[in-house]
Amino acid sequence: MADIIILPGIGGSGETHWQTHWERTNPRAIRFQPRSWDRPDLPDWAAALERTVAATKNAPLLVAHSLACLLVVHWQRVSSLPVAGAFLVAVPDPQSDAFPAEAADFTNPPEGRLRFPSLVIASSDDPYGKIEHARMRAAEWGSHIVEVGALGHINGRSGLEDWPNGQALFQAFAESIPKRA
Repeated sequence: MADIIILPGIGGSGETHWQTHWERTNPRAIRFQPRSWDRPDLPDWAAALERTVAATKNAPLLVAHSLACLLVVHWQRVSSLPVAGAFLVAVPDPQSDAFPAEAADFTNPPEGRLRFPSLVIASSDDPYGKIEHARMRAAEWGSHIVEVGALGHINGRSGLEDWPNGQALFQAFAESIPKRA
């Protein structure tokens, strides 16, 4: 199976975040490391993702949360490194009032389909992106979408711990990706 790269959003997905739980329990999971989790800089984050993907043995699966979803979209337009697929959770809306000013670099993600399979996971009450925004982005990116109900921003505050339902969605997504010969 593919390597797994954990891509947190602003703040780096703390101790109670499902991404941290997944990273601790899955030996194939590694976390990309930009210079700063709190002062996101698109060129730095993209370079960190490039280094992390380049260091994997197999085409990785990207597990992105929030701002990192936008990172994936920006990065995949400028990189030619192979990626098996992207699991995109809680896609934020850069045009919303809730979008953090310190992440201005990440606005205006490139339009069009992603170059690898992707699945958008969306909450009906995400304060950083309405469900309609998630549906629109999924359609634009050629992604499938799963709406998981009212889970807020699907982060540490959502109380999901290791998020078994998310793990099941991720596993089904990973198994749906055609194997490369």
